[in-house]
This record gives sequence, C-alpha cells and structure tokens, in this order.
Amino acid sequence: MLDILELRRDLHQHPELGFTEFRTACKVVQMLQALGYEVIYGQDAIDGPSRRGLPAQEVLDSAYERALQHGADPKILQKMKGGYTAVVGILRGQQPGPTLAFRFDMDALPIVESTDTDHPPQAGGFRSQFQGNMHACAHDGHTTIGLGVAEALAGQELRGTIKFIFQPAEEGVRGAYAMVEKGILDDVDYFFCAHLGCDVPTGQVHGGTEGYLATTKLSVHFGGVASHAGADPEKGRNALLGAATALLNIHAIPRYSTGDTRINVGVLEGGTAANIIPEHARMVVETRSESEETNSQLVERVRQIVEHSAGMHGLTYSIEIAGGAIPITCDPDMVQLAREAAQGIPGVHTVPEQMAYSTGSEDASYMLRRVQQNGGQATYMIIGASNPVPHHHPRFDIEEESLPIGIEWFRRIALRVLGNEVS
Repeated sequence: MLDILELRRDLHQHPELGFTEFRTACKVVQMLQALGYEVIYGQDAIDGPSRRGLPAQEVLDSAYERALQHGADPKILQKMKGGYTAVVGILRGQQPGPTLAFRFDMDALPIVESTDTDHPPQAGGFRSQFQGNMHACAHDGHTTIGLGVAEALAGQELRGTIKFIFQPAEEGVRGAYAMVEKGILDDVDYFFCAHLGCDVPTGQVHGGTEGYLATTKLSVHFGGVASHAGADPEKGRNALLGAATALLNIHAIPRYSTGDTRINVGVLEGGTAANIIPEHARMVVETRSESEETNSQLVERVRQIVEHSAGMHGLTYSIEIAGGAIPITCDPDMVQLAREAAQGIPGVHTVPEQMAYSTGSEDASYMLRRVQQNGGQATYMIIGASNPVPHHHPRFDIEEESLPIGIEWFRRIALRVLGNEVS
C-alpha cells in the first residue's frame, strides 16, 4: 500500500521546475504502470510546439542528467527528453460510461527553501535537495493525492473511463494549454481539479472557486548595438534603455472600467559593464484581468509600447507568449456534486456553500474550457491545508493531514460520477 507521507516527502526533496519534472514524471509513470493503468507520456501526452516558456536546452539537459543521477529509469526518461514531462494514466471500466478526468500538477518553483530549524521539512529531514528549487505551492501534495487516488480506484468496478492527468509547468501557467492542444481533454465529459491550501484551513473544502483572472506572460527581447560608452556613445544603440522606457510606460497603462486589472514587469535585465552600451536586454511582463477581452486589450497595449520604445532608440525587438490562462467558470452541478461527496469524509469539518475566491491565475482553466466547450461539465475545488506562511514563500509547507482528505474526496467523486455507490 502506498505510503503517502513517504511519497510526498520524497517529491518535496526532489523539486523540479516546469518542463524539467523528469524524475517526478518518471516516478508517476512507474507507479501508474505498477497499478495496471494504461499510461501515455512524453510526446504522446503533450503537443511540443504549443508548450510555452520552454527552458533553454542546456537547462533541460542538466535537469535530465540530474534525474538520472537521482534514480530515474533511463528507458522511461528517454521518451521525456527535451521537456516532454506530461503523463496521463487511463483506467477503463468494465462497462461503458462517461469519461471523467482528474488533473494534478507536478512542478516546483525557483525558490531557495528555508533552513530554519522550525521549518518542518528542515526539521523532518526532507528539505529540498535541489538547491534553488522548492515545492512552495503544494504541487508535491497534488501529485501525491493523484497517485493515492489512482491506487484507491485501481480495483474498483467502474462504468466508464477515468483519466489521471499529471501536468507539467503550471507555474507561469505554461503546461496545460499544450496538453489541451494534444487533444487529451477532447473526450472528457466531467473534469475535476483542486488546489491545496489557498488560505483555507485543514478540514475545510470548497466544491468550486471563483475570481481566477485571465493572464498573459510575455517574454520581450530588445536588440541594440554595443559601443564604448565614453569614446563612442553615439555609435551605440542602448537596448537596456529601450527596455527601461517600455517598463515605465507599461506601468503607466491606465486601469480599465471593464474589469479589474493587474500589470507587472517582473524581470528587467541587460548590460555587461558600466562602459559598454548594452547590446541586449530582456524583460518579462504579465497582464491580468477578470475579463478575458480586457486582458487581450492590455496585451495589445504592451505590444504597442514595446514597438514604439524600441523605435525611439533604434532597436529591434521580439515578443514571445511565455504563458497564459483564462477565467474559470465552475459548473453548479459539479460544485454541488463535489460538496455532497465531501460530506462525512474523516477530517472534514466544514463544507461551505459558497465557493472559494482567488485572484491568482490557473492554467487548468484551458482544460475546464475545452471540456465545457464540448458539452461537458467541470469544477476547480479547494482542499484546505493550513500553511504557516503564504504560497511561494521559502518557509511554505502544508499540513499533511490534508492528503488523505484529498485522496478520499477524489475517490468519492469518481464513484459518484461513474454511477457507483460510495463505499
């Protein structure tokens, strides 16, 4: 039987960033195959050209070698080379019926984990072994829940099909879109996914979520001409100056009356020395809005500002979409089904009627949208997990008592959707 604490702590010790989840995905494949699941992975599970914000080749290669050094199966890993780290486990029932899909994200964050003695992973001996990477958003818990549910359902008599979708690169909202483009969701009738924590205490669960914002992440590059900053300044074209001009004007974009908006330049870099006109500069921008249309308008304004800022300084430029998400709309029937399934789960003490609220962004939104466009229904749930600090913090951790709650909740949902009594 799966030891969920041991698994979660192993995953926490080996956090991998988006599209480099080689060891994690390999473990998922092995465990699903051992349970008798049909498993597709690598290029069979994700559309390569649709991936957003793919790391540089040297980053992918380094992470691949690290996974091998930490016990990943070379044969399985070979199919994931180049950042194809999506996995789908399929369980086909004994009788025909609908197709149900659960989604679990696997990636970590570029954060140095705390070494404070009262930080549970440090105190418990399962702090990150991959310096600079950390599970600071509970995706180690999500993957653990997914595998726990897969084990719990492996011997059940089912009417229909269940897909377990293990998604790479949720951070930066980069991976779900490419799995949707591969067609993984095209035959799905019912779709459920969940997040641990989100300011909800352990023992409380929400059947749906509202407030998630549409977002676009843009990677912008400026190209100039290097020159001596003292002897020949007029012969240079300062790429960093163009990027700085764009930054100030992007932050000057007015707020919108058509929907709540956010905008941020999170990265600005360029230059090599004080006496050299910078030849290259890079910036990373994100737009957000509760309105998908308004978010698109923000993106267009950013594009115009980048174009004209480059033109002012005689620069070339390029803009790449590095990530994106759309608003989430949960289907009321699925929210209610989830709430009813949560009743009586050991450890659950509160199941509010109202949905949870978040103004973050989530690329599972593309999966919900595709299912709903095809006539199916979906919801995005919250599994309470008390946290000592906010998500994306070096001291982040989850109460592990939330893990069996999540496993049992998904198990009960599966049996309800596929027409079997909950046992």
